Amino acid sequence: MGSLSGKRALVTGGGQGIGLATVELLLDAGCDVAVHYFSDSPPAELDARAAARGRRIVRLRADLTGQEAADKLVDDAVAFLGGLDILVNNAGGLIGRRTLGEVDPPFWQKVIDVNMTSALLVTRHAAPSLAAAGASAVVNVASLAGRKGGHGGSLVYAMTKGAILTMTRALSAELAGEGIRVNAVAPGLILGTRFHNTFTTKESADATVRQIPLGRPGNVADVARAIVYLASEFDGFITGATLDINGGIYCA
Repeated sequence: MGSLSGKRALVTGGGQGIGLATVELLLDAGCDVAVHYFSDSPPAELDARAAARGRRIVRLRADLTGQEAADKLVDDAVAFLGGLDILVNNAGGLIGRRTLGEVDPPFWQKVIDVNMTSALLVTRHAAPSLAAAGASAVVNVASLAGRKGGHGGSLVYAMTKGAILTMTRALSAELAGEGIRVNAVAPGLILGTRFHNTFTTKESADATVRQIPLGRPGNVADVARAIVYLASEFDGFITGATLDINGGIYCA
């Protein structure tokens, strides 16, 4: 891996779960980090972690489904950090489980905005700063649902995560000439997150674990390590790729 010492990162949805674990590992690797959140404020312990490593951190709250707020988030992050080397698009969510017959236009649009529009708006406004860094990285957090379609009631969520995978491939080609690599991770069953605490029953999780070749669920560190790896390959040859993190239950 390339050195992340002194690199500048913006992580969306960094208040809990995968996003928070990613922030922690980026700090450990030597990054200054702007942490976006909406409903989950990042814990106070991050300040001590950053200080102990001689790094800087700022918390920025925003609803990323609107262009003005997304633009301001990026502007505030770049102003604090002095530039931008890494963008992790992690913000998103299932919103609720609804079958085809239960999906109405407002729900459809809300899930699209939370998962797709937010990533588009942030990436678009961050692209000039990422290009100015000379060699930079975008890592999009998708889902196994984007590969397989997800469990019951996740129709719209799975669709948006599949779109994130396609967006990753398209942007990798479009932004390569600017020195920006764009990759994605697609986590499977990652316990200890608000997503699964809210929407996955123990019975469902146990049934999934029985199908996982490695015999265990994932944890947030499993995903964060992969994100940090993809972010660190500044002079690397990896772009347009999706790293599946699911214990072997799905192999692309």
